[in-house]
Amino acid sequence: VKPMTPRCTVPKAVPVGKSASLHCHENEGYPKSTYSWYRNSEPLSPDTKSNAKFQNSSYTVNPTTGTLVFHAVHKGDTGRYSCIATNDAGFAKCEEQEMEV
Repeated sequence: VKPMTPRCTVPKAVPVGKSASLHCHENEGYPKSTYSWYRNSEPLSPDTKSNAKFQNSSYTVNPTTGTLVFHAVHKGDTGRYSCIATNDAGFAKCEEQEMEV
């Protein structure tokens, strides 16, 4: 079963240096969906250590639960966030939401 549009929760504004949690979830997909996050339409690498572009980022993505956690946000984390739920039958994307730091 193709995933339905996931429900995304993105905080509107987060003070610099604070942590932030972004959530993405849908229940219809079978097999269970995996989740990937995007900032300004660029995919956020789930593996920040091996990707030079993301080495200064302090976030972790859990593809199974759809949670994106910033441990300490900085100005560069400001942007439009969206999430895509994917399984063998297809994918669905939530609306982009702005997070300001």
